[in-house]
Amino acid sequence: MDTPLGPFSVLADGPVVLASGFTTDEGTLRRNVHPSLHGMYRPDPDPIRAAVDAYFAGDVAAIDEIQVRQIGSPFRSQAWKVLREVHDPITYTRFAELSGNPRAIRAAASACATNAAALFVPCHRILRTDGSLGGYLWGLDVKRELLQHEQK
Repeated sequence: MDTPLGPFSVLADGPVVLASGFTTDEGTLRRNVHPSLHGMYRPDPDPIRAAVDAYFAGDVAAIDEIQVRQIGSPFRSQAWKVLREVHDPITYTRFAELSGNPRAIRAAASACATNAAALFVPCHRILRTDGSLGGYLWGLDVKRELLQHEQK
């Protein structure tokens, strides 16, 4: 689908997002999906499209209603759950604390890096300790724009 930040694609099982990102390359999205979920792509795009449209129209909480299915280690699964509860930018250090292990800053960063459900699991809200953006699979320009959009 088209967004103000360019194309946004979703792999879904019904209304449940398995992977999403600012790309038209389905292969890139598929690489981020746990192998046990491959072949479960039976999308019901209407609720997902409506949430994305509402998000970019200013209702940033609209993405919170979309279900997401990701499979990872216990720490990553907890970290992804925490990301869905983060509504304002926080540091990787704070993210590690909220995820249950204050010393697991690298593991918290890794949870962001392996997050398949961009936007719906908002890893773009995690910043370096010095306040700089850090990384983002879909590019720092997209991360910056998402954060600016959410601050409006």
